[in-house]
Amino acid sequence: MTAPRPPALILAGGRSSRMGSDKLLLPFGKGTLLTHILARLAPQVSDIALNASPDLTPAHDIRLVPDTVPGQPGPLAGVLAGLRDLAERATGETHLLSVPSDVPFFPSDLVARLQQPALDPKGITIAASDGRTHPVFGLWPVALADDLEEWIREPQNRRMSAFLARHPTVAVPWDLVETPVGMLDPFMNVNTPADIDEARRFLEVEP
Repeated sequence: MTAPRPPALILAGGRSSRMGSDKLLLPFGKGTLLTHILARLAPQVSDIALNASPDLTPAHDIRLVPDTVPGQPGPLAGVLAGLRDLAERATGETHLLSVPSDVPFFPSDLVARLQQPALDPKGITIAASDGRTHPVFGLWPVALADDLEEWIREPQNRRMSAFLARHPTVAVPWDLVETPVGMLDPFMNVNTPADIDEARRFLEVEP
């Protein structure tokens, strides 16, 4: 039996300091990095929201879900905001998918494979590749919201890896992809102008 598609939250709460401009709005392919990610994500999920500053005005009709914890404390705050938003809307979904706003080549089977591991009700599944985990790509139970809120209110609790250590977590691995311009890590992220140039090269030849 196929699991229902979960709602998704794009995490875009960072400052983009190394890029020098908002990464979401960078030209990419026929649109922007945001429109590219939306097109890649939409077939896999039931709904998409954006975790970003309330004053962000991306050129796209997408619902904003700002952090509920002040001070831009990092991606865990975005996940918390998404879990609280989902619970408040009472949609009945039990899990939320998180994806970052700066990884343009994440797999088309991301959701299907993250849903496969059998976990307890408070277990989390995350992505991995090339010997590294990518916890910003995670399937998070809504039941974790209270624990996450209590955890993140302590200023020293900002690392995703530390929070994951509190709960059963399974990392699902993906292989690198061979392309004419080199091996592509499907979870390569774009942080600098050099990174976006490299991503555009991969976009031209992506299988």
